[in-house]
Amino acid sequence: AATAPSLGTAGAVSVAAGTTVTNTGSTTLSGNVNVYPGTAVTGFPPGNIGGTLNAGGPSGGVANVAANDVTSAYLQALNAPSTAALNSDLGGQSLVAGVYSASSGMSLTGSLTLVGDANSVFIFQAVSTLTVNPNSTVVLSGGVRACNVFWQVGSSATLDTASSFVGTVLALSSIVMKTGATLQGRALAQNGDVTLDDNTITTSTCSALPPATTTTTTATTTTTTTTASPTTTTTVTSPTTTTTTKKPVTHKRHVSTTTTAPPLVGPPVTGGGPTPSHGSLWLELAVAAGGSVLLIGSGRRLRTVRE
Repeated sequence: AATAPSLGTAGAVSVAAGTTVTNTGSTTLSGNVNVYPGTAVTGFPPGNIGGTLNAGGPSGGVANVAANDVTSAYLQALNAPSTAALNSDLGGQSLVAGVYSASSGMSLTGSLTLVGDANSVFIFQAVSTLTVNPNSTVVLSGGVRACNVFWQVGSSATLDTASSFVGTVLALSSIVMKTGATLQGRALAQNGDVTLDDNTITTSTCSALPPATTTTTTATTTTTTTTASPTTTTTVTSPTTTTTTKKPVTHKRHVSTTTTAPPLVGPPVTGGGPTPSHGSLWLELAVAAGGSVLLIGSGRRLRTVRE
């Protein structure tokens, strides 16, 4: 890249000359007009000086210190390491920040665009002359500031009619601005004169830029954790109830009825058998069964009789 030369007190100057400043018409200058070691200044008024007029004066005076600062700035621009060579007309080109050098003179026909930002510095080194042809322009793009554009010219610079130029012109000899030419910057000649003709020069200094503010944005990461609820499968097995209904078993009991018959006196009712003569006793067991009486004799005979 490039480092801007330090202008010192010359930063407040719109026009500086070594011998004479001459003006025709209603030129408007926003800053100071300095002449040193010469003292001649003409054409103000009708020209208007926005700052102060400092012509001649003692060594160490305002004009002398500013003249020394112009020389220092010229040398800084001259000695800046070149980053690119330009040996043709600058018209139609678009350039980024850097130091551009030409082996001889430089010219501009048409439009030159300088691209960068507020910190971009441009230095153009011309071994001999700088010629800005009529109606040619310099365009600043992307925030480039005029106070960061410098033209180091080994002899004389000419800004022709109705041209619109940008930057601080540091010429070793002289500077001529023809009718209607405008300049955002400065016309600073060390040894020669500066000639003006109904021109406008707007001078600005590069105020310190605020420090770059770095904004750190902490990204908020939202992590959503989805916890799957365990699936509980409950199998309810209805207990199988087997009901076995037992039919109550009814046992029929045969009721035996024992009837003790009174002793028989005489012959049996049926049969007509003789009564035992030996007088033995009969033991008779009567069992009731289905309306019949079973008589079991304990003697020699067993008889069944109906009632």
